[in-house]
Amino acid sequence: MIEEAVKEQVSLQGMNVEKVEEQISNFINGFPALPIEEAAAIGNGIQTVTNDEIERYLKEYPSKCAEKEIVKFVPASGAATRMFKDLFSYLSADDKSLDNNPFVKKFISNLKSFAFYNDLETKLLENNLNIHTLIEKEEYTTIISWLLDDKGLGYGNLPKGLLKFHRYDDGSRTPVYEHFSEGIQYGLGKGNTVRLHFTVSPEHQDRFEDKVNYLKKFLSNKFNINFEVSFSQQKKSTDTIAVNMDNTPFVEENGEILFRPAGHGALLENLNEVDADIIFIKNIDNVVPDHLKEVTRKYKIAIASILLETQEKLFSILANLGESSNPDNISTASAFLENKLGHRLPHSFSSLEDDDKVQYLKSKLDRPLRVCGMVENTGEPGGGPFWVNDNDGSVSLQIGETAQLDLEDKKHANILKSSTHFNPTDLVCGVKNYKGEKFDLLKYRDPSTGFITFKSKNGKDLKAQELPGLWNGSMADWNSIFVEVPLETFNPVKTINDLLREQHQ
Repeated sequence: MIEEAVKEQVSLQGMNVEKVEEQISNFINGFPALPIEEAAAIGNGIQTVTNDEIERYLKEYPSKCAEKEIVKFVPASGAATRMFKDLFSYLSADDKSLDNNPFVKKFISNLKSFAFYNDLETKLLENNLNIHTLIEKEEYTTIISWLLDDKGLGYGNLPKGLLKFHRYDDGSRTPVYEHFSEGIQYGLGKGNTVRLHFTVSPEHQDRFEDKVNYLKKFLSNKFNINFEVSFSQQKKSTDTIAVNMDNTPFVEENGEILFRPAGHGALLENLNEVDADIIFIKNIDNVVPDHLKEVTRKYKIAIASILLETQEKLFSILANLGESSNPDNISTASAFLENKLGHRLPHSFSSLEDDDKVQYLKSKLDRPLRVCGMVENTGEPGGGPFWVNDNDGSVSLQIGETAQLDLEDKKHANILKSSTHFNPTDLVCGVKNYKGEKFDLLKYRDPSTGFITFKSKNGKDLKAQELPGLWNGSMADWNSIFVEVPLETFNPVKTINDLLREQHQ
């Protein structure tokens, strides 16, 4: 498919030629739309938890987890550049009037409300600049430059995890600190230890390690618990080739073929290397101050408890299925698969011989398990819970991104329009089977669920490709339980002004 010279160049750059040929084929042929059947909803794929159930979970959870290896897996790669997109645009704009720049006006008007304000004021004073005088003289570009540039706080080149998000009486906290704080509340496991794993970019790892080493020592002494923190980097081998608009490889000015990071789906390989009984996944920027953490704590413990209870029943069912093709075992397993694990059996299942039914049920039941929090849909962009048609005629619960749907298809458009819930990336995972062996997670993804996006570099248009998303296509063949959680558990920070919301003050 690709010329020999291109193959040679791909090999010289350390990339897999077969994978690259497959990626170019995806650019040419596109990815199929996700075959959604209907949106999941309360009572139809999304369950709720009662206050009584939550109280029971809160009482039972500590003892159930005392000997469990629990890990908080936090995707934290990449700079926070997109958070400051509007501020960067203002710096390069000819029009510096705040009346014509409402985003910047809001930022400047509320400058004292940001947790980094004191740092910025101090940095300016160190350089003989007074922030109050600059505001009076409307020298806003100076203030913004000292916030973003490396000569100042360097926030434009730092990762989100290391920015100061929240102000406390005893100082300000970064998202990394807040994840430590959350971990204490629901991630304390075997060995009186909180375990965290951050995926970071190579250029930022030293800074992360400095911050983490301080927090480990400080919080260990304060709470008399242990912390284990590990890091991983998105693997270069997961990068995907970029192509021109005619699907030929995009060649940079230095003569090398351009490869780009392939989105959060590339982190499946990082997740696959985490060995734990329970793995919580939550994005780096979805954190709140301590006075708002109680709701998060309750529902994190709730979804983890549902995972543990489900595993206990599931493992018993699988053990019984292994002993015989007893009709009672088949009936129990079938009911559990449909009523608890988000599956609808194919019509052909009833006509199978008992031994074949057992093998089919084993293939469906013996998979990684996740319990995902779902919040009420308020118009946020991104993914949601759907019933999806599988190749074998069954239907399963999956998370689908809007980009995976064929919105020109009236059925898909109507299903999306009718959807009631949104995926806030709030999940807990069980990655071991009923024998205690770790699953190879790479075997449970759907390669056909990637994305093609349009970008540019150095003024040239290009097409880029993302791997199946970590919590959608990369977990397409997991067993899924969707649970409604309160909207206040979802507080992402996509722009700097999001920190002005009451949830971050």
